[in-house]
Amino acid sequence: MNGITPCLWFDTEGEAAAELYTSIFPNSKIVNVARYGSAGPRPEGTVMTVDFELDGQPFLALNGGPEFTFTEAVSFQVGCENQDEVDHYWSKLSEGGEEGPCGWLKDRFGLSWQIVPTALPRLLSDPDRERAQRAMAAMLKMKKLDIAELERAAEG
Repeated sequence: MNGITPCLWFDTEGEAAAELYTSIFPNSKIVNVARYGSAGPRPEGTVMTVDFELDGQPFLALNGGPEFTFTEAVSFQVGCENQDEVDHYWSKLSEGGEEGPCGWLKDRFGLSWQIVPTALPRLLSDPDRERAQRAMAAMLKMKKLDIAELERAAEG
């Protein structure tokens, strides 16, 4: 086995999703597109799978039909070094989707993402429990996470 590759089940939008995701993340590309043949089960020539990479991590998009959909039980966490990165990924991935609480969003395909500044785990694990709790309380009131506001809250 050569590593772990997440397989994302779509109805028919696998190629569109791969195109969107590879346009957002650096060092990303579509590697291969496979199409259904005459044996089916979908119409011959339609996209079956798309192999793609997001910042070097392999993924597979499968156009398997409408039987299964995404839930928040699985999400992808995007670590961001600064507010510009948080803003970039938040705006690109939430476009046409749905903003959720605490840095979570669903993209237009229903896939859940967590846009998390690297400052957040540092603030939440601060040895000063009061600072950590103030940062947590601030985060719970946010949709897109605001690093400066989280740090202000931690300071009290």
